[in-house]
Amino acid sequence: MDKKLTAIITAVLMMVFGLAGCGGESAPEEDSSDSSAITFVLDWTPNTNHTGIYAAEKLGYFDEAGLNVEIVQPPDDGAETMVASGQAQFGVSFQDYMVPALAGEQKTMPITAVAAILQHNLSGIMSAKEKGIDRPKAMEGHSYATWELPIEQAILKRCVEADGGDFSKVELIPETIDDEVSALKADQIDSIWVYYGWAGINAEIKDFDINYFAFKDIDDAFDYYSPVIIANDDFLEDNPDTAKAFLAAVSKGYEYAIEHPDEAADILVEANPEVDAELAKASQEYLADEYQAEADQWGVFDAARWNKFYQFINDKGLSEAEIPMDTGFTNDYLPEK
Repeated sequence: MDKKLTAIITAVLMMVFGLAGCGGESAPEEDSSDSSAITFVLDWTPNTNHTGIYAAEKLGYFDEAGLNVEIVQPPDDGAETMVASGQAQFGVSFQDYMVPALAGEQKTMPITAVAAILQHNLSGIMSAKEKGIDRPKAMEGHSYATWELPIEQAILKRCVEADGGDFSKVELIPETIDDEVSALKADQIDSIWVYYGWAGINAEIKDFDINYFAFKDIDDAFDYYSPVIIANDDFLEDNPDTAKAFLAAVSKGYEYAIEHPDEAADILVEANPEVDAELAKASQEYLADEYQAEADQWGVFDAARWNKFYQFINDKGLSEAEIPMDTGFTNDYLPEK
């Protein structure tokens, strides 16, 4: 489920300069005459972060709302660019991936987070138990598979130093790994950033003994929203009722996954036969308690928690321009409870 921010940053720059330079020939406009036609773009291959979308499709919630929803895979430059360009109205992103879009006095990409798929950040560092990396400081002298991203490494540095460690003693190995368990088993790498709801659960069902620590347990600034559903700003402004109808159907889909994890996993696998059924069921059982957690309803954002992460980004100078507080998210399109 991991992917790089570099494609997003590149896409932002291309959009900015592309818009600035479009003088003669204009790009064809997207036909927005039928607001009931929704394209939803994933962030990665289908997995249990997406189950509520597939449940809403399978169980007829989109049909009941009068919506025709197409679920598509992301392009190389990410779901963010596809949503910002209007090729998709909604998609999956992450609060940390949204940084390039929100920095500065004016957004560089017209996207807004409209629902939190998970209430808490379930990412952290996983390693083979035999390596003894049971805390951030213990990463000293061990290798770590890095995406070479400033935000990624700043989070890791903060965790290691908060535990009294020396980040310079962590061996950073540029590596993109799709199967974390296999990479650790093969001794390809000592430690890796994972999303526990998928990679950690995969280790459990494969009886692979691991150590794991969550970033949010080291610094609560890292309990940011990961992943989220984003929307195109123009679509939200022009079609607020459709946006609300879509999120009401999606909410029902995730509520179904919370109440019926086993059946929801079956829906995900039926729609995507390439997904490992055993992993999907185990992951779904785990995420059933995490989609909404202690929140009053699925999907809501806590402004203080959202802002705390971006304040960390600002304080560390990890964005070319400062990110304004209270920007980039809204609860306004979620169902009223």
